[in-house]
Amino acid sequence: MMLSKQKEALMFKRAPLLSGSLCLVFLLIGAKAPQIKNKKPDLEQVAPEDVGWSSKKLEEAKAFAEKINSAAVMVLYDGKVFISWGNVATKYRLHSIRKPLLSALYGIYWGRGKINLDATLEELNIDDIPPSLTKEEKTATVGELLQSRSGIYHEAAAESKGMSETRPKRGRHPPGTSYYYNNWDFNALGTIFEKVTGAKIFEAFKKEVAEPIGMEDFNLDDCQYSYEENKSKHPAYNFRMTARDMARFGLLYLRKGNWNGRQIIPQDWIEKSTRAYSIVDEKMGVGYGYMWNVVKPGTAFSNILFDGKGGFFHTGVGIHTLSVLPEHKLVYIYRYDTDGEYQDPGEATIQLVSMIMNARLSKQ
Repeated sequence: MMLSKQKEALMFKRAPLLSGSLCLVFLLIGAKAPQIKNKKPDLEQVAPEDVGWSSKKLEEAKAFAEKINSAAVMVLYDGKVFISWGNVATKYRLHSIRKPLLSALYGIYWGRGKINLDATLEELNIDDIPPSLTKEEKTATVGELLQSRSGIYHEAAAESKGMSETRPKRGRHPPGTSYYYNNWDFNALGTIFEKVTGAKIFEAFKKEVAEPIGMEDFNLDDCQYSYEENKSKHPAYNFRMTARDMARFGLLYLRKGNWNGRQIIPQDWIEKSTRAYSIVDEKMGVGYGYMWNVVKPGTAFSNILFDGKGGFFHTGVGIHTLSVLPEHKLVYIYRYDTDGEYQDPGEATIQLVSMIMNARLSKQ
C-alpha cells in the first residue's frame, strides 16, 4: 500500500530552547520529507463494473469464499485489480507453484544462451544417491525434465504420499516417452539451473523477476531449500509469497514476458513453456508444458470454467492456484492457509471460480 508522506511542519512547545536545539528545530521544519527509495507502485485498483463484472454477484462469491475459509483471492482484468479479498499481503507457502517460478528463470537464461535444452544428464554430470542413475536414464535431456518426461523414477525430496505410491518402477519408460508428474525432475532442474548458470535460484529470482516487476513483499528470508538426503541429493526449493506478488508474476505471463516495455522473459519462452507436450487428463482436456498445466480450448475443463477458451495454471497441494487466461485477459490467484493443519476445500474452489466467471455482465 502507498505510504503517507511525512508532515513537514513539526509541533513544538513555546518553552525557551537552548540555541543548539532551536537551530535543530528550524532545520527540521525546513527539511523536506525523506525520499522513500524503491517504492513499488501498487497495481491499479478498479471497480468491478469498470471492467465488466457485477459487484452484486461478486459479493455473493466473496461470501462463499469466506465460507470455505479462503485466505485470499485476487483477480486482475487486463492488469487491473477488481477483486482483492482477504489477506492478500500475507505470505503463504507456494508448494508446487514453485515450479513455474523456476520455469521463468529457465526461460530467461535460455534466452541468453546459458541453457541448452538438449543437454543430457550424462553431459551435465547429473546423478543421484544409490541406486544411481542408469546409463539410459542419463540420456534424459533438460527439455524432457521440464516436460516431466525424463523417465527417471528415483525417490525425490518433497514427494507427497500419492506421488511416491504412483511412481512407476525404475526403467519402465525410456526418457522422453511418458509423462509422470515427477518431483525428481523438478528438483534436479534446480540443481542443473544452479550448475550451468552459476546463479542461485532464489537470488536469481529476486534479481531477474521480483525486482523488475515490482514485487512488494518478496524476501530471500522466505525462501529455503528442503533436503531429504536419504532419498535424493537434489533438494526442493521452497518459496513463500503473497497473493499480490503472485498476481504480478501472473500478469508478467499475461503480458507475454514484458513489463512496462522491458522484456523480462523471452516471448518465445512464454509460448514454448505454456504449450502442452503431454496429456494429464484427457477427459478434462488438461496437458502439461514446461512446469505449467495447460488447458486446451474447447475441452471439458475449458467449457466448464473458461467459455471454451484456453489458459494455463499451476496449483499448490491442489488448493493454492495461479491461473492465466490470456483470451479473457485474466489473472486469478487463490490462497489458502496450509501452514498448519487444514481441511482441503476440494471442489468448492472450482465452484468459487465458476461463481466469479458467472458474475460477468457480458462475456469477454
